[in-house]
Amino acid sequence: MKKIVIASSNKHKISEISIKIQPFFDNILSLKDFPEIGEIIEDGNTIEENSFIKSRACFNFSKIASVADDTILEVDALNGDPGLYTARYAGNKATYEDNMQKLLQNLEGVESHLRTARFRTIISYVDGINDFHVEGVLEGKITKSKVGSNGFGYDPIFFSEKFNMTLAQMNNKQKNNISHRGLAIKKFVTKIRDL
Repeated sequence: MKKIVIASSNKHKISEISIKIQPFFDNILSLKDFPEIGEIIEDGNTIEENSFIKSRACFNFSKIASVADDTILEVDALNGDPGLYTARYAGNKATYEDNMQKLLQNLEGVESHLRTARFRTIISYVDGINDFHVEGVLEGKITKSKVGSNGFGYDPIFFSEKFNMTLAQMNNKQKNNISHRGLAIKKFVTKIRDL
């Protein structure tokens, strides 16, 4: 295995995944290297389907082993929302800030102990022979306001009780060790090593 394509153009995701898989690949590419692929429409009914839609589209176009991740945030008080709409919770052109504000508004008046939530990340791998997926889950709570300035997405309002801080208060090393994506990447690395 010499090359792999990370089916994303999100620099944060590419960086988090690249750091961990570097020892196994000589060349790590991303969607930025294949602009002809265009926008990949994630119209699956589950997080697993959406992850595989991206990795398969990338592999079918490039004929290079491809990896994709898909992450959702499930908030219990909102019956699992934002779920599949995590990235576009406040609309298709929503910023991270827009999504956070909408979530905080929808949780207004909900007491702290009822603000339980989890991040789920699925990483899918497609090379035409050894297709598989792994999952990482991080349990936590949604805070009532933003705390911390690191990270991206919902990190400033996702509180880890185990570490007594939000993801945005952690440095990259701390976050990568305990986060949903970090856990999924560890499982992915184990699988790749076995292959």
